[in-house]
Amino acid sequence: MNGRTSAIRFSSRSAVALALASFAGAIAFAWPLLLRVPADGVGHATDAPVVFVILLPVLVLVVLAEISTGGIDSKALAMLGVLSAIGAALRPLGAGTAGIELTFFLLILAGRVFGPGFGFVLGSTTLFASALLTGGVGPWLPFQMLAASWVGLGAGLLPPVRGRWEILMLAGYTAFAALAFGFLMNLWFWPFVLGDDSAISYLPGGSIEENLHRLLLYSLATSMGWDIVRAITNVSLVLLLGPAVLAVLRRTARRAAFGSAPTPVSAVKPGVQQHVTPV
Repeated sequence: MNGRTSAIRFSSRSAVALALASFAGAIAFAWPLLLRVPADGVGHATDAPVVFVILLPVLVLVVLAEISTGGIDSKALAMLGVLSAIGAALRPLGAGTAGIELTFFLLILAGRVFGPGFGFVLGSTTLFASALLTGGVGPWLPFQMLAASWVGLGAGLLPPVRGRWEILMLAGYTAFAALAFGFLMNLWFWPFVLGDDSAISYLPGGSIEENLHRLLLYSLATSMGWDIVRAITNVSLVLLLGPAVLAVLRRTARRAAFGSAPTPVSAVKPGVQQHVTPV
Protein backbone atom coordinates (compact mmCIF):
# COMPACT_ATOMS: atom_id res chain seq x y z
CA MET A 1 0.00 0.00 0.00
CA ASN A 2 1.59 3.28 -1.11
CA GLY A 3 -1.10 5.67 0.11
CA ARG A 4 -2.03 6.70 -3.40
CA THR A 5 -5.64 7.50 -4.30
CA SER A 6 -6.74 7.52 -7.93
CA ALA A 7 -8.66 10.78 -7.95
CA ILE A 8 -8.91 10.44 -11.75
CA ARG A 9 -9.21 6.80 -12.74
CA PHE A 10 -8.08 5.93 -16.23
CA SER A 11 -10.35 4.04 -18.58
CA SER A 12 -8.89 2.44 -21.68
CA ARG A 13 -10.00 5.33 -23.90
CA SER A 14 -8.49 7.98 -21.66
CA ALA A 15 -5.25 5.98 -21.53
CA VAL A 16 -5.18 5.90 -25.34
CA ALA A 17 -5.86 9.65 -25.50
CA LEU A 18 -3.05 10.29 -23.03
CA ALA A 19 -0.65 8.07 -24.97
CA LEU A 20 -1.46 9.85 -28.23
CA ALA A 21 -1.04 13.27 -26.62
CA SER A 22 2.31 12.26 -25.14
CA PHE A 23 3.51 10.81 -28.43
CA ALA A 24 2.55 13.97 -30.32
CA GLY A 25 4.22 16.06 -27.63
CA ALA A 26 7.42 14.01 -27.80
CA ILE A 27 7.58 14.58 -31.55
CA ALA A 28 6.96 18.31 -31.05
CA PHE A 29 9.90 18.46 -28.65
CA ALA A 30 12.34 16.12 -30.39
CA TRP A 31 11.88 16.97 -34.06
CA PRO A 32 15.20 18.91 -34.22
CA LEU A 33 16.96 15.63 -33.44
CA LEU A 34 14.81 13.54 -35.78
CA LEU A 35 14.40 15.72 -38.87
CA ARG A 36 16.89 17.46 -41.11
CA VAL A 37 15.78 21.07 -41.31
CA PRO A 38 17.57 24.30 -42.24
CA ALA A 39 19.01 26.28 -39.34
CA ASP A 40 17.31 29.48 -40.49
CA GLY A 41 13.76 28.13 -40.21
CA VAL A 42 10.96 30.12 -38.71
CA GLY A 43 10.98 28.09 -35.53
CA HIS A 44 7.92 27.24 -33.53
CA ALA A 45 6.24 30.59 -34.07
CA THR A 46 3.68 28.86 -36.31
CA ASP A 47 3.54 25.28 -35.07
CA ALA A 48 3.42 25.95 -31.33
CA PRO A 49 -0.15 27.29 -31.52
CA VAL A 50 -1.05 24.09 -33.39
CA VAL A 51 0.35 22.01 -30.53
CA PHE A 52 -1.63 24.20 -28.14
CA VAL A 53 -4.83 23.58 -30.11
CA ILE A 54 -4.16 19.82 -30.02
CA LEU A 55 -3.09 19.57 -26.38
CA LEU A 56 -5.92 21.39 -24.66
CA PRO A 57 -8.80 19.53 -26.34
CA VAL A 58 -7.10 16.22 -25.54
CA LEU A 59 -6.88 17.17 -21.88
CA VAL A 60 -10.48 18.31 -21.85
CA LEU A 61 -11.55 15.08 -23.56
CA VAL A 62 -9.68 13.05 -20.96
CA VAL A 63 -11.53 14.83 -18.16
CA LEU A 64 -14.91 14.61 -19.90
CA ALA A 65 -14.41 10.92 -20.69
CA GLU A 66 -13.63 10.23 -17.06
CA ILE A 67 -16.68 12.21 -15.91
CA SER A 68 -18.92 10.26 -18.26
CA THR A 69 -17.60 6.95 -16.93
CA GLY A 70 -17.64 8.00 -13.29
CA GLY A 71 -13.87 8.27 -13.19
CA ILE A 72 -13.82 11.77 -11.71
CA ASP A 73 -16.33 13.41 -9.42
CA SER A 74 -17.00 16.92 -8.16
CA LYS A 75 -14.65 16.44 -5.21
CA ALA A 76 -11.75 15.56 -7.52
CA LEU A 77 -12.55 18.56 -9.72
CA ALA A 78 -12.62 20.81 -6.67
CA MET A 79 -9.25 19.45 -5.52
CA LEU A 80 -7.84 19.98 -9.01
CA GLY A 81 -9.00 23.59 -8.96
CA VAL A 82 -7.58 24.29 -5.50
CA LEU A 83 -4.16 22.77 -6.23
CA SER A 84 -3.97 24.47 -9.64
CA ALA A 85 -4.67 27.82 -7.99
CA ILE A 86 -2.05 27.22 -5.29
CA GLY A 87 0.54 26.14 -7.85
CA ALA A 88 -0.22 29.15 -10.05
CA ALA A 89 0.14 31.46 -7.05
CA LEU A 90 3.45 29.89 -6.02
CA ARG A 91 5.09 30.22 -9.41
CA PRO A 92 5.42 34.02 -9.56
CA LEU A 93 7.06 34.06 -6.10
CA GLY A 94 10.32 32.74 -7.48
CA ALA A 95 10.14 32.64 -11.27
CA GLY A 96 12.75 34.84 -12.89
CA THR A 97 15.00 34.93 -9.82
CA ALA A 98 18.10 32.82 -10.48
CA GLY A 99 15.98 29.83 -11.48
CA ILE A 100 14.01 29.56 -8.22
CA GLU A 101 10.78 27.72 -9.01
CA LEU A 102 8.28 26.74 -6.32
CA THR A 103 5.67 24.90 -8.36
CA PHE A 104 7.14 21.47 -9.00
CA PHE A 105 7.31 20.16 -5.46
CA LEU A 106 3.53 20.54 -4.99
CA LEU A 107 2.82 19.05 -8.42
CA ILE A 108 4.98 16.02 -7.64
CA LEU A 109 3.50 15.45 -4.19
CA ALA A 110 -0.06 15.77 -5.52
CA GLY A 111 0.69 13.37 -8.37
CA ARG A 112 2.13 10.93 -5.86
CA VAL A 113 -0.98 10.99 -3.66
CA PHE A 114 -3.79 11.37 -6.21
CA GLY A 115 -2.39 9.24 -9.02
CA PRO A 116 -0.90 9.66 -12.51
CA GLY A 117 -4.11 10.87 -14.19
CA PHE A 118 -4.56 13.64 -11.66
CA GLY A 119 -0.88 14.55 -11.89
CA PHE A 120 -1.01 14.80 -15.67
CA VAL A 121 -4.03 17.12 -15.71
CA LEU A 122 -2.71 19.15 -12.76
CA GLY A 123 0.56 19.85 -14.58
CA SER A 124 -1.23 21.46 -17.51
CA THR A 125 -3.84 23.35 -15.52
CA THR A 126 -1.22 24.75 -13.13
CA LEU A 127 1.05 26.04 -15.91
CA PHE A 128 -1.90 27.42 -17.86
CA ALA A 129 -3.30 29.23 -14.81
CA SER A 130 0.10 30.65 -13.89
CA ALA A 131 0.60 31.90 -17.47
CA LEU A 132 -2.71 33.75 -17.32
CA LEU A 133 -1.77 35.15 -13.92
CA THR A 134 1.66 36.41 -14.97
CA GLY A 135 0.99 37.26 -18.61
CA GLY A 136 3.27 34.43 -19.70
CA VAL A 137 1.15 33.27 -22.63
CA GLY A 138 3.32 32.65 -25.67
CA PRO A 139 4.55 29.97 -28.07
CA TRP A 140 6.44 28.33 -25.20
CA LEU A 141 3.31 27.73 -23.10
CA PRO A 142 2.05 24.48 -24.72
CA PHE A 143 5.51 22.98 -24.31
CA GLN A 144 5.66 24.03 -20.66
CA MET A 145 2.20 22.57 -20.05
CA LEU A 146 3.03 19.22 -21.60
CA ALA A 147 6.40 18.96 -19.86
CA ALA A 148 4.78 19.76 -16.49
CA SER A 149 2.08 17.17 -17.21
CA TRP A 150 4.74 14.53 -17.73
CA VAL A 151 6.28 15.52 -14.40
CA GLY A 152 2.96 14.98 -12.59
CA LEU A 153 2.31 11.76 -14.49
CA GLY A 154 5.71 10.33 -13.56
CA ALA A 155 5.18 11.17 -9.89
CA GLY A 156 1.98 9.14 -9.91
CA LEU A 157 3.76 6.14 -11.44
CA LEU A 158 6.57 5.91 -8.88
CA PRO A 159 6.87 2.58 -7.01
CA PRO A 160 5.03 1.95 -3.71
CA VAL A 161 7.37 2.79 -0.84
CA ARG A 162 6.63 4.69 2.35
CA GLY A 163 8.40 6.49 5.16
CA ARG A 164 11.87 7.93 4.80
CA TRP A 165 12.53 5.99 1.59
CA GLU A 166 9.50 7.57 -0.04
CA ILE A 167 10.76 11.08 0.72
CA LEU A 168 14.22 10.22 -0.62
CA MET A 169 12.69 8.72 -3.75
CA LEU A 170 10.53 11.81 -4.29
CA ALA A 171 13.54 14.07 -3.74
CA GLY A 172 15.54 12.14 -6.34
CA TYR A 173 12.66 12.24 -8.81
CA THR A 174 12.21 15.96 -8.18
CA ALA A 175 15.86 16.65 -9.01
CA PHE A 176 15.58 14.61 -12.22
CA ALA A 177 12.29 16.27 -13.23
CA ALA A 178 13.62 19.79 -12.63
CA LEU A 179 16.66 19.17 -14.82
CA ALA A 180 14.66 17.31 -17.49
CA PHE A 181 12.13 20.15 -17.67
CA GLY A 182 14.89 22.65 -18.40
CA PHE A 183 16.43 20.35 -21.01
CA LEU A 184 13.10 19.90 -22.81
CA MET A 185 12.41 23.62 -22.81
CA ASN A 186 15.84 24.20 -24.36
CA LEU A 187 15.17 21.60 -27.02
CA TRP A 188 12.09 23.26 -28.47
CA PHE A 189 13.76 26.58 -29.35
CA TRP A 190 17.50 25.75 -29.47
CA PRO A 191 17.75 25.39 -33.30
CA PHE A 192 16.68 29.00 -33.78
CA VAL A 193 18.48 31.05 -31.13
CA LEU A 194 22.01 30.74 -32.51
CA GLY A 195 23.64 30.99 -35.89
CA ASP A 196 25.30 28.03 -37.53
CA ASP A 197 28.87 29.10 -36.82
CA SER A 198 29.40 27.92 -33.23
CA ALA A 199 30.14 24.58 -31.61
CA ILE A 200 26.82 24.64 -29.74
CA SER A 201 24.61 25.60 -32.68
CA TYR A 202 22.12 23.26 -34.28
CA LEU A 203 23.76 21.41 -37.15
CA PRO A 204 21.38 20.95 -40.10
CA GLY A 205 21.71 17.45 -41.45
CA GLY A 206 23.74 16.32 -38.46
CA SER A 207 23.28 12.98 -36.77
CA ILE A 208 21.18 12.56 -33.63
CA GLU A 209 24.33 11.95 -31.58
CA GLU A 210 26.09 15.07 -32.83
CA ASN A 211 23.14 17.39 -32.36
CA LEU A 212 22.40 15.90 -28.95
CA HIS A 213 26.01 16.59 -27.95
CA ARG A 214 25.67 20.18 -29.15
CA LEU A 215 22.39 20.57 -27.25
CA LEU A 216 24.02 19.34 -24.05
CA LEU A 217 26.84 21.85 -24.51
CA TYR A 218 24.29 24.61 -25.15
CA SER A 219 22.39 23.68 -21.98
CA LEU A 220 25.59 23.68 -19.93
CA ALA A 221 26.54 27.10 -21.29
CA THR A 222 23.17 28.78 -20.88
CA SER A 223 20.51 27.34 -18.57
CA MET A 224 22.18 24.67 -16.46
CA GLY A 225 22.75 27.07 -13.56
CA TRP A 226 19.04 27.96 -13.49
CA ASP A 227 18.03 24.31 -13.78
CA ILE A 228 20.27 23.32 -10.89
CA VAL A 229 18.81 26.08 -8.70
CA ARG A 230 15.31 24.88 -9.65
CA ALA A 231 16.29 21.34 -8.66
CA ILE A 232 17.85 22.44 -5.35
CA THR A 233 14.82 24.60 -4.47
CA ASN A 234 12.25 21.89 -5.09
CA VAL A 235 14.31 19.08 -3.57
CA SER A 236 14.73 21.17 -0.42
CA LEU A 237 10.97 21.76 -0.25
CA VAL A 238 10.28 18.04 -0.69
CA LEU A 239 12.72 17.13 2.08
CA LEU A 240 11.49 19.81 4.48
CA LEU A 241 7.77 19.97 3.76
CA GLY A 242 7.17 16.68 1.97
CA PRO A 243 6.14 14.56 4.98
CA ALA A 244 3.67 17.16 6.25
CA VAL A 245 2.21 17.92 2.81
CA LEU A 246 1.86 14.22 1.98
CA ALA A 247 0.05 13.65 5.28
CA VAL A 248 -2.38 16.51 4.59
CA LEU A 249 -3.05 15.39 1.02
CA ARG A 250 -3.57 11.76 2.07
CA ARG A 251 -5.90 12.78 4.87
CA THR A 252 -7.86 14.88 2.40
CA ALA A 253 -8.01 11.95 -0.03
CA ARG A 254 -9.32 9.62 2.66
CA ARG A 255 -12.03 12.04 3.74
CA ALA A 256 -12.99 12.90 0.17
CA ALA A 257 -13.35 9.22 -0.81
CA PHE A 258 -13.04 10.08 -4.50
CA GLY A 259 -15.45 8.23 -6.73
CA SER A 260 -17.72 7.01 -3.91
CA ALA A 261 -21.30 8.17 -3.77
CA PRO A 262 -22.58 9.66 -0.49
CA THR A 263 -24.97 7.50 1.48
CA PRO A 264 -28.50 8.88 1.10
CA VAL A 265 -30.41 9.77 4.24
CA SER A 266 -33.15 7.30 3.35
CA ALA A 267 -30.60 4.46 3.49
CA VAL A 268 -29.90 5.03 7.19
CA LYS A 269 -31.78 2.46 9.28
CA PRO A 270 -34.09 3.86 11.97
CA GLY A 271 -32.76 3.56 15.47
CA VAL A 272 -29.15 3.11 14.34
CA GLN A 273 -26.84 5.83 15.62
CA GLN A 274 -24.41 7.06 12.98
CA HIS A 275 -20.92 7.89 14.21
CA VAL A 276 -19.38 10.83 12.41
CA THR A 277 -15.69 11.44 12.68
CA PRO A 278 -15.12 15.09 13.52
CA VAL A 279 -13.10 17.12 11.04
